[in-house]
Amino acid sequence: MALRTLRFAKLEGSGNDFLVVEDPSGVEQLDTEFVQRICDRHLGIGADGLVAYTGLPDGEAHLAMRLFNADGSEAEISGNGLRCLAARIFHRGLHAATELRVQTRAGIKRVQKISASGTEFTFEVEMGLPILDPAKIPFRLAPPAESLIGCRLQVGEEIYSVTVTSMGNPHCSIFLDSFEGLDWKGVGRRIEVHPAFPEKTNVEFIRIVNPGTIEVLFWERGVGTTLSSGTGACAATVASVLNGFVSRKVRVMTRGGELEIEWGSDGILKLVGPVKMICEGEYLFDDGC
Repeated sequence: MALRTLRFAKLEGSGNDFLVVEDPSGVEQLDTEFVQRICDRHLGIGADGLVAYTGLPDGEAHLAMRLFNADGSEAEISGNGLRCLAARIFHRGLHAATELRVQTRAGIKRVQKISASGTEFTFEVEMGLPILDPAKIPFRLAPPAESLIGCRLQVGEEIYSVTVTSMGNPHCSIFLDSFEGLDWKGVGRRIEVHPAFPEKTNVEFIRIVNPGTIEVLFWERGVGTTLSSGTGACAATVASVLNGFVSRKVRVMTRGGELEIEWGSDGILKLVGPVKMICEGEYLFDDGC
């Protein structure tokens, strides 16, 4: 077996941490087992996910990114992961303009640098339009739900009122008066793999603080609990607006910090949040992983 190295940077966006690596085409082991091991917090470097990117010299986007969850599954998009990738690019001085366009599995996303100070950055991400078509989420409840807003989802012996949306990846939002007294991790784990979500789902537990502020706990598909989620914060905002609880611009309080989400009159969601560089180095592995 030959010893190999993979250069990486580790960053966190509101406590949601990612490993960012460049041009994975030369790493044949960038598969489920490899991603699981490098993201393992005991046997690897440790992270909620891995972002692999390549440059695009031609076309509308500057970069293309692939996003892997800690369990090795590939996801469509991550708002926090996008900001971490952008911070890596700007920290290395690889991009001069303040706007970075990134090709994701959920389309091209625009990332705008707002501020930078040493290893800390703030970015605005244009997250795009939410998806509210059950077929495109996908969400397949039997019998079909009359509405995605406050529909009844049976989980074991319990029935929850949920609002289902997508930000290019599926989301299921549940509103609570209090987080106390509910095994939200257990509920999130079961809903993630509910048969109504053929591609699994992310789950948000939302407490309305006031018309301009919500507090959210996250269960992420392929990861489990995370301190924050960019797409989850967007989905929670959309769900809160659709249910008439908040205005279209809100502060989202997460366990990892605050995010600002605005659902514009044009239907496009924008996310503003911080990123911090943690470390960079070389990951050592052999051909047998």
